Formats: sequence, structure tokens, C-alpha cells
Amino acid sequence: MGTKVHEVMTDRPRCVTPETPVTEAAQLMESDDIGSLPILDGEQLAGMVTDRDIVIRAIARGKDPRGMPVREVASRELVTVRAEDELSDALNLMASQQVRRLPVVDDDNRLVGILAQADVAAVAKEKDVGEMVEEISKTPTGPRL
Repeated sequence: MGTKVHEVMTDRPRCVTPETPVTEAAQLMESDDIGSLPILDGEQLAGMVTDRDIVIRAIARGKDPRGMPVREVASRELVTVRAEDELSDALNLMASQQVRRLPVVDDDNRLVGILAQADVAAVAKEKDVGEMVEEISKTPTGPRL
């Protein structure tokens, strides 16, 4: 039996609501030194906003992020995992979907954590980390988180 996602993930990540201003989300990312924030609508995972979402969907399009809610730039079609999933399966999913972070949800789509490259790197062998980063960093074929 291998390592489970819950053994490696970040518990209770910082979250925002769909109405949180983009600039506030960016400031939270900067202060916490993170690249994404889950968006919760009540207790339900409603999306993720990443530093890349802000740049591509707001700044690059000339939109003013100061009054813009994160729901306007967020990624909504998310790839998720469960806390009891095998870490190796989660890593394969990250590589196949080319995402750097996976929200970890329960059966009711409530957020219980985030699995990020950095979480895996902290516990993985150096060779494995290099291979994982290489696979995830290939030319994207879908949405990136």
C-alpha cells in the first residue's frame, strides 16, 4: 500500500469566495507565497484562481482587476482528487492534465486540502521530483492550475 494524498497535501488552505476582488486574491497569494486559491461558494468548491488566471484573463486583456471579482477570471472546470487516493495516481493525474495543484475534496465536493508540486517535492526522492516536474511542465493540452 502506497502513500495516500492526505499524507502529503496541505490541510485547510487559504480560500476566497466568488466575490473576492482579484486584487485581494493577488495580495493573499503574495503574502502567503502561493500561486492559487480555492474558491468556495458556501462549503462547496466552486473554482480556483491562479496567478496565471489573473495575468491571462484580466491583466493581458486590459481589464481593471481592482473591482473585478475572482469568479470572472477563475478556472471552473477542475480536476480533483480525494484524500484517500493513492499519491501515485494523483501524480499521474497531475502529469496527464498538466496541472501543478489539485484540490482535494470529499464526497460532497467540500475542500479538505490542496496537493501541490511543492507538497510532493517535500517528501519525494530527488529523481522522482525531477520526473514529475518534467511531465507536468510539458506543453499544455488543457487548462493549467
